[in-house]
Amino acid sequence: MKEEYTVTSLELLELRVPTHVPLGTRPSLSCRWRLSPTDILYSVKWYKDGKEFFRHVPRDVEPRRKFLLPGVDVEQSSPNASNVTLYPAVLETGGRYRCEVSGERPLFPTVSDHADMVVVALPSTGPVITGFRMRYQIGDRVQVNCTSGRSRPATKLSWYINGEPAPQAIVREPEHYKHEDGLETTSLVLDFKAKPKHFRKGDLKLKCLATIATVYWRSNEESVQGERLKGQSRSREALEGASRADRVQAAGTSGYRGRVVPPLAMVLLLAIALHMPTRLNKM
Repeated sequence: MKEEYTVTSLELLELRVPTHVPLGTRPSLSCRWRLSPTDILYSVKWYKDGKEFFRHVPRDVEPRRKFLLPGVDVEQSSPNASNVTLYPAVLETGGRYRCEVSGERPLFPTVSDHADMVVVALPSTGPVITGFRMRYQIGDRVQVNCTSGRSRPATKLSWYINGEPAPQAIVREPEHYKHEDGLETTSLVLDFKAKPKHFRKGDLKLKCLATIATVYWRSNEESVQGERLKGQSRSREALEGASRADRVQAAGTSGYRGRVVPPLAMVLLLAIALHMPTRLNKM
């Protein structure tokens, strides 16, 4: 037998507040509730950091009202105030938002929930890699730095070597610098000794990834020529040198053979030598 469930009191079903909002975009907030059969909606109120900025009271002469609050201004709302859209976010828009729903008298049942919003100032530039060299030999110290663009909150940086996350042992602690305008810059140093395993087809690829929650993702990559490629170059030079030596030796041998007296000339000279004594005796 199927059981039936009856709503006996006011319930707050869901509160949606975006966790990260890019600077200059319009945040949308949503609050869903369910009234019991005996309840009537009395009010819906929205708060930011404990201060009310918008309310909807259906029985009032002015059902919807806004209250001045730095960084928060409602641009539009649904008829029952379950959904509100704010004007483009500024840094002060970030904070803790709460939705409060109340039923009518005599009990005025009330339910509420809250969630935090962070306004993100995205970096205007991607991460910058400095300190790398064009060539590295096995045993060389690789010490490079990655610096993010100015942002709020601070950008998270990660290093990758040949597409794989760099071991924590060779990554220093990130450094943060806070600017006067409230924005932050992050830098992260990668420091390790080059080993044969770091070179793939003669190249060492270093990538720095910059992220801010789920709203920002950018990377920068540098590829440097390594020891193996230089070794291959030396091998090619050695082979080319041997080939040139072989060619020179072959040419020299061919020239020597060109100076040897042909066999026919030797026969003629021998014949002349044999006849010369006979001719002298006749004289």
